[in-house]
Amino acid sequence: MCLGIPMKILEINQLMARCEAKGIERDVSLFMLQDEAAEVGDYVVVHIGYTIEKVSETEAMSAWQVYDEMLALDEQTQAD
Repeated sequence: MCLGIPMKILEINQLMARCEAKGIERDVSLFMLQDEAAEVGDYVVVHIGYTIEKVSETEAMSAWQVYDEMLALDEQTQAD
């Protein structure tokens, strides 16, 4: 299973971007978004170090809500 993580772009340097999610920062490639303008403040889905699509802030927050719920259920299952 593959999982893309929504992250916010903090800074851009050519085809690389510094992105953040949940307090974790990563350098990711913008190579796959060459045909789409990415700007600081945009939200992107990151998979194995590459941005694969731009998403709205609402979509990013919604995805994180689902991920948080999944983690909480997993923790609950592990405790049982």
